[in-house]
Amino acid sequence: MAQIGETAPDFTLPRDGGGDVTLSAVKPAKVVLYFYPRDDTPGCTTEALEFTAQIAEFEAAGAKVIGISKDTVAKHDKFIAKHDLGVILASDADSDVCERYGVWVEKSMYGKTSMGIERASFLIDSEGRIAQVWRKVKAKGHAAEVLEAVRAL
Repeated sequence: MAQIGETAPDFTLPRDGGGDVTLSAVKPAKVVLYFYPRDDTPGCTTEALEFTAQIAEFEAAGAKVIGISKDTVAKHDKFIAKHDLGVILASDADSDVCERYGVWVEKSMYGKTSMGIERASFLIDSEGRIAQVWRKVKAKGHAAEVLEAVRAL
């Protein structure tokens, strides 16, 4: 499980629009890495739209925003097109990155347990270290809270 102060686990994942995104290649930019359960669901759409609405402010503060789920690149492309999203979406189909960040967890809904992605965000500084972690995120208003932390970094 990735912790504050540790070097963020590096990864290369396929991303929307084709190609790959590699965490270490984004340095020296700060990175907001947000994990979410599934494209085009209510909470995930709210979160993606809020990050998109503030993307210019994130960029002005020197940060890239990358969303990660297990959805395919094709689903990411449809999600971006449908909602005119401005964030990078990466596909962690085998959940390797989710596991290294500690967000692939057992969930319980209506008495049934299953494995899934815990909505969580990580702020990674320009040196590649984890500066802040948000777990069990509530989608509404989260992007504004993260933006404040990026500006304070």
